[in-house]
Amino acid sequence: MGRFCYVGLAVLTALLIGMAQSLVALPPAQAIASAPSEIRGVWLTNVDSQVLFSAQAVNETLRQLASHRFNTLYPAVWSWGYTLYPSQVGEWATGYKQGLYPDLEDQGRNEALESAQGDRDLLLELIQTAKDLNLSVIPWFEFGFMAPANSPLAQRHPDWLTQKQGALPTARLDLEGRHSRVWLNPFHPEVQQFILDLVAELVDNYDLDGLQLDDHFSLPVAFGYDPYTIDLYRQEHRGQPPPSNPYDAEWTRWRAAKITALVDRVFWTVKARRPNAVLSVSPNPAAVAYTQHLQDWPRWREMGYIEELIVQVYRDNVAGFRSALRDRDLQQARRHIPTGIGILTGLKDRPVPMALIQQQVQVARGMGFAGVSFFFYDTLWTLAEGESEGDRTQAVQRVFAVPRSRPSLAHAPNPTVASG
Repeated sequence: MGRFCYVGLAVLTALLIGMAQSLVALPPAQAIASAPSEIRGVWLTNVDSQVLFSAQAVNETLRQLASHRFNTLYPAVWSWGYTLYPSQVGEWATGYKQGLYPDLEDQGRNEALESAQGDRDLLLELIQTAKDLNLSVIPWFEFGFMAPANSPLAQRHPDWLTQKQGALPTARLDLEGRHSRVWLNPFHPEVQQFILDLVAELVDNYDLDGLQLDDHFSLPVAFGYDPYTIDLYRQEHRGQPPPSNPYDAEWTRWRAAKITALVDRVFWTVKARRPNAVLSVSPNPAAVAYTQHLQDWPRWREMGYIEELIVQVYRDNVAGFRSALRDRDLQQARRHIPTGIGILTGLKDRPVPMALIQQQVQVARGMGFAGVSFFFYDTLWTLAEGESEGDRTQAVQRVFAVPRSRPSLAHAPNPTVASG
């Protein structure tokens, strides 16, 4: 027995020495691969930004991000009622193949720029450049079910729109800042098929690493009082109409469950075509997402549909940021799937100090989250009061001091509900 232990110890020692020697001999690329992983993302949009408007800008932007050790891009591909890539599905629904260049004043396309670019495929350009730089690309459905009120999508398909209680047309409108929005009805089968067709088109035609739904893949709680939804509710409730209180618990639960059922179909649409592509979701914190927007993402996570979670925790102070990260649903998620934190780097004319951004990154790391993503690219470099260009750039470089790969799923997705 004693000799057996001695031999076993000797063998174990030799193995450990061999492992140590092999680690010392690792070349840099392998050493990076074995380092802890981290989501290092940034959202790219066509609003208040021109980084997507030319091949040169895309190339320069991606090379800058790679040199600053980012590893994930979330480019908008569905925004302002248009696709940002040439789309047969989009052309059928809106009359236009794409709408990469928005005219924010009339909520439409900038026809001069669109014409000059022809059928330029931004997404194909971006993916090809990203692959060369070892950057993952997860296209982002920025507008979800939302659309400008005067968009071709809304005008061509008024039966696709849902509404609040009250008289038309104002009952359909939802003011976001100075812009009037409408909401596609996520319960309407033609709307669902349109979304699924967009997803299928993207996954079929592009070499994607995943697809991201955000806080607009939802519905404001005041909506759902359109004729189609009322009739559907009556069919499932023995002729009873929906409660007049939009916050009614059962009415909220019924609508949220219908959206969850659609997420099931999105998930399987992706997996049937590209099994290794992840379904990423970037929602608001859970309580707000559910009570205000009928988005039950904790349930989506429980059912196995979310494979990467980036929760938008946009706070202007560290204490509030840290408190939001203690949320029970967020803590549960990070124990099961790669869960990162969305950090606001500023809005147009409202830059965020780099010191605050750095502190929030450190808090997220210290609390065990899988990484961060910044909203959005341009404001990451926008100077706040008292900052110099050199200081800001150096600070961004220090956020990601050494390279890291993206987290991978610990196991294959195993949703608890099979798709029909």
